Order: sequence, then structure tokens, then C-alpha cells
Amino acid sequence: MRYDFDTVVQRRGTGATKWDASADPASLPMWVADMDFPTAPAIIEALAERVRHGIFGYTHVPDAYYDAVIHWFARRYAFPLQREWLLYTSGVVPAISAILRALTQPGDGVILQTPVYNCFFSSIRNLQCRALANPLREVDGRFEIDFEDLERQAADPSARVLLLCNPHNPVGRCWTAAELRRLGEICLRHDVTVVSDEIHCDLIHPGFRHQPFATLAPEFLARSITCHAPSKAFNIAGLQIANVIVHDVDLRARIDRALNIHEVCDVNPFGVTATIAAYTAGEDWLDALRLYLFSNYKAVARELARHLPALKLTPQEATYLAWIDCRALGLSSAELTARLAEDAHLLVSPGTLYGEDGEGFIRLNLACPRATLKDGLSRLRSALAPLAAAAPSVTTA
Repeated sequence: MRYDFDTVVQRRGTGATKWDASADPASLPMWVADMDFPTAPAIIEALAERVRHGIFGYTHVPDAYYDAVIHWFARRYAFPLQREWLLYTSGVVPAISAILRALTQPGDGVILQTPVYNCFFSSIRNLQCRALANPLREVDGRFEIDFEDLERQAADPSARVLLLCNPHNPVGRCWTAAELRRLGEICLRHDVTVVSDEIHCDLIHPGFRHQPFATLAPEFLARSITCHAPSKAFNIAGLQIANVIVHDVDLRARIDRALNIHEVCDVNPFGVTATIAAYTAGEDWLDALRLYLFSNYKAVARELARHLPALKLTPQEATYLAWIDCRALGLSSAELTARLAEDAHLLVSPGTLYGEDGEGFIRLNLACPRATLKDGLSRLRSALAPLAAAAPSVTTA
């Protein structure tokens, strides 16, 4: 492999939320969704050159930025963007809040497919809207959309928006074209606008492909908004840059206005530089990273099958976030995470962070060097093996 993903880089003491949020110096954080790998060499080199310039004033986003984004989507996803469709902003979460401001009024309903990314809930709450849960169905350990329930939720007179997580965090689904078409048809039927968060779309496992929602039909393109950023795939979340893709002129004007009202319409020079480098010279690195992440996922599957068979690993099609069913242990998600933190100094995300449908699950970030992953799995085993020994075995992925 041309790129080194095995070297452990010291992050503690660098101001990293993932590593410095805990006061426990023995802790191993495997929770928040950033990676423990340096970003692509091409990005590091481009940023170093930008730093050497020495002046970091207000940023004009150049043609090269738009060209890089447009070519990336065309090349990897057959999504033929137009420059005027793109609105840059500081992040996907600020974008979602601004979009909800543009599309809803207090008291309106926003559909969520739970368990789902926790910031969806806070965005809805902050805009004084109501969350309409459309819980995913678990079928033989794999999560699917409950379309009958979605029809009911979309028919709610208050429903205005569906927040789609595509690919899905935390369950790791890479939604198929057929699933997305059915979802889109329901939303069109009930005049519900789809806001598709596709921030994890560059992190697809072998055998699967990302399907942008907006490319499936002209009417989907016209009645949807796509949010995307290079932050997850290239580990540059701290550079705070993202794009909102809006085809409809009137809808785009409303969202542009909301981005300005929320004061998230400006970006920093490093985010611009990093995005251009990522999309013009980082593709080879990303493809190597994806293979390494898939190998880590398989290592987790083997470890649970051999040593913790009571735990069930959800089949993962995308992302670097393992969604693990621990319900056989008889503990709540809060009890599980507390036990892991206290007994093994292992920090993971409780499933209930993603809604009540996540009860009994934990989310484990596996985007780390193999040695770190091995350490984390050893800690997981030491803390949970006594409980797992008394629990019934289940088939793991």
C-alpha cells in the first residue's frame, strides 16, 4: 500500500475533541466521528504552501473550488452539478439548521429515520419544530426503511421535511436506488421536501455504491437539497467547509438567505485549499483508505464472532462507524458505555444518543491504525466478556 495508515499519531494534548475531552489519561476514545489518520499527503502539501504565504484574510472562493467539486461529483457519482447550484458554508450541521429555517415554521414536522445522527434532533429542536420518527426496521440484523410508517408520517399535515441520512449514520446502510425512489415518491405525494445529508458518501465499502438521491429523477432533483462535505472522508472537519446543492432557483434563494441569517455563509482559506486538493489530488489516497477501513470492519467482525458472540455487529455497507447490538447483555446503552469507560477506559457512543431506537446498541469508531483498533477490541472484550459469557450466542456479521 502506498499510504501509511498503521503509524499511530499522538493526538492527546493537541486540542482534539476526540482525545482531549476526557480527563482520564488512560482513556482510548473510539466515539466521535473523526479519524486517527493524517489527511491525504496532497492536502497537507497544499495547506503547507498556503501557510507559507502568511496572509489569511477574508476568503474569495475561486473558480478552481467549484471546478473541483463539480468534477468530483461527475466522476465518482455521475451527478452533473452546475456551478450555480452550489452554496458553500461552514459545515453540514449549520447547513441543516439554515435549511430548516428556510423550509419550516415553529411547530412543523420533520421526519427522521431513527436511530439517526444526533445533531438532526438538536437542529429540529432549535428551530422549534417537531420530530416525526420513522424508525428503521431491523430484518435479520440489517436495517431497512419502514415505508408503510413513512407514508403515515409524510401524510401528517404538519410534515414539511424529511432529513435523509444517505449513507446512514449510525446503522451503516448504503441506500439502494430502489429504496430511495420509493422514499422520494412518498415525499412527492405528500409535498415533503427531502434534505439528503450525504457527508459519508465517499466512505462506501467494496460491493456497494453511493446513490445520490437527487440524481434518480428530475422531480427529485427539483424538490430536494443535498448536503455534502469532504470532512469525513479526508479527516478535515476542523477546517469547516461544506456544500449545499440546490437545483431550484427559488428554493436556493431561500436557503442562501437562511445561511446569511445564520451567519454561516463564509468559509476559511484552509477549507477552500483543502477541498481543492482533496478533489483534484486525493482520490488515490481515499481509495486506499476505504480498503483499510473495510479491513478494520472485518477485524471487528472476527473479534466479536470469536470472543463476544453475544454481541451482534450490524452488516456495514458504508461509514467507519460500527453499530453493535449489545441487547443480549441486558444492559442499557448508558450502562454499557459507563462500564466500558470505568472498567476498560474505552470511550464509545451510547446508542440512545441517536434516539430511543438505539437502546441497547453502542457505536464504535474504527477509523484508526490497526494497533489502536486491537487495543480497543481488547478493552471491549475485557469489560464485556463476563457478561457475554452468560448471554445467549447470536450470529454475527
